[in-house]
Amino acid sequence: MPEKRRCDWARLPIEEKYHDEEWGKPLHDEKMLFEMLILEGQQAGLSWTTILKKREAMREAYDNFDPEIMKDYDEKKAAELLSNAGIIRNRLKVKAAVTNSKAYFKLVEKHGSLDEFMWAYVDGKPIQNRPKTNSEIPANTELSDRISKDLKKLGFTFVGSTIIYAYMQSIGMVNDHLESCEFCDE
Repeated sequence: MPEKRRCDWARLPIEEKYHDEEWGKPLHDEKMLFEMLILEGQQAGLSWTTILKKREAMREAYDNFDPEIMKDYDEKKAAELLSNAGIIRNRLKVKAAVTNSKAYFKLVEKHGSLDEFMWAYVDGKPIQNRPKTNSEIPANTELSDRISKDLKKLGFTFVGSTIIYAYMQSIGMVNDHLESCEFCDE
């Protein structure tokens, strides 16, 4: 039986696994939503493949992306993270992860959960784009602009509109699987 067709960008085994099992699938798990938000911020200026390769090391280094633990990271922990070759060692991105873990609690206090906050923008239903080509997929939209601004008002950093659009794709708020992709509706 021939292999199912997937989106053009999923070429390496690690990309294929992410594409087939996660990307574009509606996600409502609070812990995973927070993890993906942090990872998308870490990806800024890098390839997603780099993030996928470092994901397990980052989970370990960032205490499984538990905001309850991360909000209390101090300078010693930041130095430890910056010396860890297994993760993204960018001072601003490490700082953003801590800042965003603190902002997460402001968001939860005001909106109930990250899940409720994000999915309210689309009334709980994914936007189905089904583009024919990669060139039809935007880097950002008016909605990602709005979410980005709202997150920044809550104190989040590394949540620009392009990062948020990628986040929306990764958590399935937006389905940008190509029309030719056979993994779209699984």
